[in-house]
Amino acid sequence: MEKSYIHLYNKLIELARNKDLYKNFKKQDVFSDRLTFFLLHFAIFFKVFKNKDNKKILQEIYDFIFRQLELSIREIGYGDQSINKKMKDYINLFHDMIDKFHFWEDLKKEQKQEIIKNYTLNSENNPFYLDYFENFLNSLKKNTLNSYIKSVIKS
Repeated sequence: MEKSYIHLYNKLIELARNKDLYKNFKKQDVFSDRLTFFLLHFAIFFKVFKNKDNKKILQEIYDFIFRQLELSIREIGYGDQSINKKMKDYINLFHDMIDKFHFWEDLKKEQKQEIIKNYTLNSENNPFYLDYFENFLNSLKKNTLNSYIKSVIKS
């Protein structure tokens, strides 16, 4: 892979650190909560930019992002066997999110809220999340994939 997607990765990390996402949590947020928000942003990103023309570059981004996540999990101190299991779990979670967001525009508001609720079990802030992720999706649609890769967008 000749390109670096660190700007995109850092932008997704920044979005997942938004303090508003963690308001009304039932208990203290943990690494998996933050990773879930990261993956939600990444899944929506994939949903918006997935097409035949972007297939190769999205595969490179996918590989880069999950390699970075693996490095982050290693830094936390998980052992090799734990990392393999965690990565498999996170990749499966991401693919589940991709599947759920595929027909997002065809879903009713209640169905969308239920999907988000299933991923944010530690929070009671579901109406906020629906608005937040709808706004995120709409902001992605207003720009090009290239603008996100090159870190032109400062949203």
